[in-house]
Formats: sequence, C-alpha cells, structure tokens
Amino acid sequence: MINCIVFDMDDTLYDEQDYYKSGFATVSRIIAKDFELADRKVFDCLWQIFNCGNRTNTFDAAAEKLGVVLDAGYIQKLVGIFRSHQPDINLPSDSKAVLENLKGRYKLGLITDGYLPAQQLKVKALGIEKYFDSIIYTETLGRENWKPAPAGFKKLLTELDLPADQCVYIGDNLEKDFLSPNQMGFKTIRVIRKGRIHFGPAPSAQAGPSYEVSSITEVINLLREIDAV
Repeated sequence: MINCIVFDMDDTLYDEQDYYKSGFATVSRIIAKDFELADRKVFDCLWQIFNCGNRTNTFDAAAEKLGVVLDAGYIQKLVGIFRSHQPDINLPSDSKAVLENLKGRYKLGLITDGYLPAQQLKVKALGIEKYFDSIIYTETLGRENWKPAPAGFKKLLTELDLPADQCVYIGDNLEKDFLSPNQMGFKTIRVIRKGRIHFGPAPSAQAGPSYEVSSITEVINLLREIDAV
C-alpha cells in the first residue's frame, strides 16, 4: 500500500527555467546599471548563453559578448544576488491541482537540492510549504548529500516514520533523481515537462524511473494503478 508521495521541486512541480529567467532579470538590472547598458540587452545575452547550454560560466561568457570586464569579485557578487533574489515564479495550475488532490490522502514529502536560501525562497514563492508533511533541503545535510546521495531520502523516511516500500518518489532528472530511491525500495515516477532544462541520460539501468509520464496530472491515475498492484 502506498502511504507517502515524495516530490522533487525544480522541473517537477514547476519549470526551472522560470527561476533562471527571474534570476537573470534581477542580475541584468545590476549589470546594466553598473556598465550603462540596456537591461533588455543584458538579459537577452544571458538568456541566449544559458539556452545554448552554458550553465557554469554564464556571466563570464556574457561579459565577453557585452564587451565589459567582470572580475572574479564582481561575478561572485552577481552569483550571490542571483541565489538570494526573490524569485518571480508561480506554481502551475496542474501541479497545484495534483497537490490538493493528494493532500490528506497521503503523507507528502519534498526533497530538493540546491543552495540555501535559494531553495527556501523558491518554496515560499511557489506557496507549497502548506502541502508537505516533511521538506528536506539536502544542502542542510552537506553538499556531498545532494542527490543522488541517499541521505535526504533516509532523513525523510525517519521524519515520516515510514518504510521506503510504502513511498513513491516523483522527479525529473535521470542523472541524479532516481538511483537512491530505487535502491532503497521506493517506486519512482519521472515527470517529463516540456520546458525542462535537464536532458542527460541515466548513468545506469538502476538509475532509471519505474514509470514515466508526460504531465504531472497523469500521476493521480498512475498512483491508483501502482496501489492496485
């Protein structure tokens, strides 16, 4: 019997690209002001670089394209601003409907990787804290315990006092989301959002999900099928 549904957040409950748009918009205003550039020009440059797959040194690449010099200290300041900005993101109506449908029928958990306070600010902006019986920010366990490490899953099971075989984990990222819950005995579901930003393959057969859906709304019927098995 399934008694607990555990969600990933980024690119599972909402499109993570919306968070990056929000962060780049905030940073663009800072760069534009400091270097007397147009906000839109800076944003378009950052967004183009990001969408071309540069997710690690976006600011350096943008500086080169914009013809400005951003030293290491300035870039570190931008990174801090990005991670601490108030994100302009919203919970999609389909995700909201699913959470409201499941709340009260199952215990609900959230396990999310990423830097604090960025992840906490996302939870607040999305307005989802009220839905969950347990929220695990893996950053609080140490960066070495970000997924695919099992520590976050173990902590959630302890907090909710449930065995793994009564839990379903719903995520999106083949590279890191499913290996540990699979090994621990969770059923796993991958939501393939159209606007997702992660496309890497699973590192092994053991890291793939038990099920895949193209819309989070399909989860409700799928859970009934899993529970009936």
